[in-house]
Amino acid sequence: MSTTYGTFPGSRPRRLRTTPAMRRMVAETRLHPADLILPAFVREGISTPAPISAMPGVVQHTRDTLRKAAVEALEAGVSGIMLFGVPEEAKKDAAGTAGTDPDGILQVAIRDVKAEVGDELVIMSDLCLDEFTDHGHCGVLDASGRVDNDATLERYAEMAQVQADAGAHVVGPSGMMDGQVGVIRDALDQTGHEDVSVLAYTAKYASAFYGPFREAVGSSLQGDRKTYQQDPANSRESMRELALDLAEGADMVMVKPAMPCLDILAQVAGAVDVPVAAYQISGEYAMVEAAAANGWIDRDRAIMETLTGIKRAGAQMILTYWATEVARQL
Repeated sequence: MSTTYGTFPGSRPRRLRTTPAMRRMVAETRLHPADLILPAFVREGISTPAPISAMPGVVQHTRDTLRKAAVEALEAGVSGIMLFGVPEEAKKDAAGTAGTDPDGILQVAIRDVKAEVGDELVIMSDLCLDEFTDHGHCGVLDASGRVDNDATLERYAEMAQVQADAGAHVVGPSGMMDGQVGVIRDALDQTGHEDVSVLAYTAKYASAFYGPFREAVGSSLQGDRKTYQQDPANSRESMRELALDLAEGADMVMVKPAMPCLDILAQVAGAVDVPVAAYQISGEYAMVEAAAANGWIDRDRAIMETLTGIKRAGAQMILTYWATEVARQL
């Protein structure tokens, strides 16, 4: 057989796969602890962490265990922590006022973490009303029971201010209201918080994979969020949302969920010059953990493969519940 370079047998891609050292040397995509952000839940009124049944290994933290989790993430090399507050049920109301109370659980948690880690870990806060409303929607409702976009923006402006006052480095508006990034940017700038960044939830789809998260935040949702979260069938719509968020002043943009939306992530990453994040959401986590618990997949390899795929698609930052564990392995 004659040797013809550029085709087989002269060209043999397997030469670059022969040993672990060779594969490591030629790897095109590398995970690093600094790529990772840890989402964390803190629940008001509990004295011990509360396990989340649909997310084995993840808990609703007490204030004390949240501080410990933040320190562990920092020591592992994780870059940031995204905080979600879970108020006592009695404090939920139609307007989600606990979300803008300076002494509400989320603001208290931000101050706790800031006191523990200072500026060494990027403290991010979920800027949304769903955890705090008795109806579970991401905004206030009008007389017909629909989410009132513009009235909700007023609430988001208040939330941005109290979260920044508490010490958040980054706010993450996740409610998918039209105009939310611009309103929040203005609110921050007008209250002396010009240095607080906005991580825009640019493409956030109405996904079936959010199920375990509803348990994690004690959601009171009635109905669904299809009138404000995106239709999973659409991709061009994401690029429209991206253009609007950038025009309104987004410092970073996000695609959520991650694995079902790798095509959207790649489109977004190829179109912008700002940092791009992806959120590996609760259902993605639960699928891997459940399959591994049944002995159907290799848990550790599956975790690394999913995260590598998300980074390969273009994410510079990945929110994942495995952040601290994976950072230690890396």
